[in-house]
Amino acid sequence: MEPSIRPSSDLRNRYSEISKYCKENREPVIITVNGRGDTAVLGLQDYYQMKAELELLRTLADAEDDVANGRVGPIKKTFEDLRKSLQERENK
Repeated sequence: MEPSIRPSSDLRNRYSEISKYCKENREPVIITVNGRGDTAVLGLQDYYQMKAELELLRTLADAEDDVANGRVGPIKKTFEDLRKSLQERENK
């Protein structure tokens, strides 16, 4: 599906229509200024999902780097550290 492209005046004059489109279609709307792409409008749910997926990809890239550089340890200790960290968060 190709993204919806709208002029900046539509953001001002037809915001509710753009918002509804983003939510229903789960697609961004590209806002143009003087005929060139300027801004992307995205539904909040999709923004949070995209942000979480990006964080996961960064974590996986860090993990791959750790493995490639020999920064690994026993899985049992890793899980113990994770449990401890989660318990500390719950107690705050």
